[in-house]
Amino acid sequence: MLSKSDNKNILNKKNISFNILSYLRSLLLLMKPRVMSLVIFTCAVGLLTSPNKIPLFNSLFSIFFVTLGAGAAGTLNMWYEADLDKLMTRTCLRPIPAGKVNGKDALIFGILLSIVSIYGLYYFSNFLSAVLLFITIAFYVFVYTIWLKRKTPQNIVIGGASGALPPVIGWTIATNSLTFEPITFFLIIFFWTPSHFWALSLYKANEYQKAKIPMLPNTKGIEETKKNIIIYSLIMLPIVVIPYYIGFSGVTFLFISLLLTLYYNYLCYDLFKFKKNKFELKKAKKVFSYSIYYLFLLFVLFLVDQIIK
Repeated sequence: MLSKSDNKNILNKKNISFNILSYLRSLLLLMKPRVMSLVIFTCAVGLLTSPNKIPLFNSLFSIFFVTLGAGAAGTLNMWYEADLDKLMTRTCLRPIPAGKVNGKDALIFGILLSIVSIYGLYYFSNFLSAVLLFITIAFYVFVYTIWLKRKTPQNIVIGGASGALPPVIGWTIATNSLTFEPITFFLIIFFWTPSHFWALSLYKANEYQKAKIPMLPNTKGIEETKKNIIIYSLIMLPIVVIPYYIGFSGVTFLFISLLLTLYYNYLCYDLFKFKKNKFELKKAKKVFSYSIYYLFLLFVLFLVDQIIK
């Protein structure tokens, strides 16, 4: 039979184990797992659609380190924006404002992840890919997070470049070269980003205002935001034609991607035509939700098209 002291020791050990697991989970949340999952997918598409094939071992580890790099950028973003995150309901439960990780630990963790991911990618793939990953992290942290986000409503337009690079890196992992084909991946994500985030900013405008983040609805108004959403959705029409035009994709990608884009245009127009200087919450959320599926399906189409082309 266990004594009271034995029971106490067992409980202490369980508490220590629980605290360690809880802290590790918080570190994982700092890395923005949902963003990392998108990076895994788009990077894999870039790699799989390239004309070169590399060993599976190298492919998996290369994608892992690109994903780790995305996690590093996310961690450093959360470290720098902790003061803003605590002001918004969407972000107030993140690890740092919730008090689960202190800022210094997050900064050290983010820097270590950056170093490991860049060196690891260089070791398992090539110098070009490592340089592109370095640019991705640096652009997201220094250009978007530190410089642009608090200064201009165009923050997500310019900052979107960092999110558009993972599929390009996937391509260079396999080819060790940068041609126009992977640039089409970049263009699709880059021009998709504004309408996606501005739809979100319409119904989160009060929170952005509270955090003093100059999103478009707060600086230019609802009508200007709706106008820009539909403009950027229309830009996607010629963008999805480019892969077919340069011979990178076939008719399947062209036809289905145009249908998906036209429906996206319709949703954005439906949001735009509502009363002037007002918007319907349901329609803004629908644009935001569909935009996620839209981007995902475009990249799935690249894979399908490569198989049947």
